[in-house]
Amino acid sequence: MTREELMGRAIELALENVRSARGGPFGAVVARGGEIVAEGTNQVTGTNDPTAHAEVVAIRRACEKLGSFQLEDCEIYTSCEPCPMCLGAIYWARPRAVYFGATQEDAAAAGFDDEFLYRELTVPVAERRIRTEELMRGEAREVFAAGAASPEKIPY
Repeated sequence: MTREELMGRAIELALENVRSARGGPFGAVVARGGEIVAEGTNQVTGTNDPTAHAEVVAIRRACEKLGSFQLEDCEIYTSCEPCPMCLGAIYWARPRAVYFGATQEDAAAAGFDDEFLYRELTVPVAERRIRTEELMRGEAREVFAAGAASPEKIPY
């Protein structure tokens, strides 16, 4: 499939999702070598899962199908520019490219404004809208030491 066909499928998934009232107007496709590996739609309201954005759903399905937590030889096609959470998931999955249709400004105009999240990332921890504070750092750091010393450690 061409890039346009893969993007077309992501947009088609988003529209189908709107028409079925299963979730928000977002769709995503993970492809490898021009073939679809996995698809995802926004399932936030249908599953009561705020992390069930189309990109995250597609990444989870692709990783499960491929038996890997990295998608280095894959591309992600998403009907809209990824929000901060999805962008983080995409970077952790390490695809070689991401293609999006609508922009974050288009999403904001439709009522999906993530600008406050982008701003929160730049605010000092003590000043964030949701109370955020460090607690038991020493004990938590011991877990990192244990992980680093584990012979079963899988780097990522």
